[in-house]
Amino acid sequence: MWLPLVGMTALPHLGGLYGGYITRKEVKTWYPTIKKPSWRPPNAAFPVVWTCLYTGMGYGSYLVWKDVGGFTKDAVVPLGLYGLQLALNWTWTPIFFGAHKLKWALIEIVCLTGTVGATMMSWYPINRTATLLMAPYLAWLCLATSLNYCI
Repeated sequence: MWLPLVGMTALPHLGGLYGGYITRKEVKTWYPTIKKPSWRPPNAAFPVVWTCLYTGMGYGSYLVWKDVGGFTKDAVVPLGLYGLQLALNWTWTPIFFGAHKLKWALIEIVCLTGTVGATMMSWYPINRTATLLMAPYLAWLCLATSLNYCI
């Protein structure tokens, strides 16, 4: 059973690697030119935070998958919502950093935050630990949404 554990825990990091590739150039060129609030986290915090958040959400998805018996009909809603929020998560960086579409990024991150909340609600009756592993992610998204709005 270690392969699903490792695979599902690692999966969110794939989008993070792609996002890091896009962000790397823009953090040095475009991002310093835009006005940001004074309370924003330092740039060095973002890769550390996202590594922890991706690991937590990935492990949480494994716990839910295991508790519903794999990819069964009982997994459709909780893992479908998880997949949707993961796709939305991976989409925000190309919109914000790649295309520089700040308003579209704000709309997208609001949808993402709502989808994460729905994912957590669907996970709660299945595995409370998995739900709690998503709580720091939801909190970070609230901060990120505020930051996106202020920018």
